[in-house]
Amino acid sequence: MTAALFIAGTDTGIGKTHAACTLLHALRAAGYSACGMKPVASGCVETANGLRNDDALALQAASSDANLPYALINPVALRDPLSPHLAAAHDGVEISLAPMRAAFDRLSAGHQRVVIEGVGGWLVPLAPGLFAADIAKQWRLPVILVVGLRLGCLNHALLSARAILADGCHLLGWIGNRVDPAMDAPEENLATLRELLPAPCLGVLPHGVAPAQAAGELAAAVSAFTSVVLG
Repeated sequence: MTAALFIAGTDTGIGKTHAACTLLHALRAAGYSACGMKPVASGCVETANGLRNDDALALQAASSDANLPYALINPVALRDPLSPHLAAAHDGVEISLAPMRAAFDRLSAGHQRVVIEGVGGWLVPLAPGLFAADIAKQWRLPVILVVGLRLGCLNHALLSARAILADGCHLLGWIGNRVDPAMDAPEENLATLRELLPAPCLGVLPHGVAPAQAAGELAAAVSAFTSVVLG
């Protein structure tokens, strides 16, 4: 049985890719064939093999099969490191869900678990009338919210959770990511997040630990993912 989930973030640069890769390692350690997907990526560089994005390459490397075609991992690759709707305009293209869905269906056919990483925050625009959130909404994916633990994270996390629920999506839980090792009162902030967010904490990732080594921190996320499939 194939299942997928969507990794959302409270903002850009808070560790969605790190959390997604760590979850992939945790799923593989639990015996699942798993792959990552970055449907839309801006800030890609031109290589001999075409446009490539570091986040998508990290997801590819963390997947059960690191030789999956890049175009399946990242079907919409954009050059400029801008909001996707702007990067797409600069590249002379318009983003739509169809090519992403085709790639997702092929990945789903060959894996038990697919971890889909969003781009930016929940409401980043992709095209007129299309937002990053629509990937999760239209594909009916449960959502894990990555909270970058730094000053301001409480407001960003609560607003993001409210938006996810308002859009009718299932917020499976959240992952804390210690992006700022010098953050003041981190444990008190974590306690506040646990109290106020309307979903359970599925793990807290330490700063500076590679995904393969941090995979044990996401046992609760693997369990929650599995319970959704079985339910």
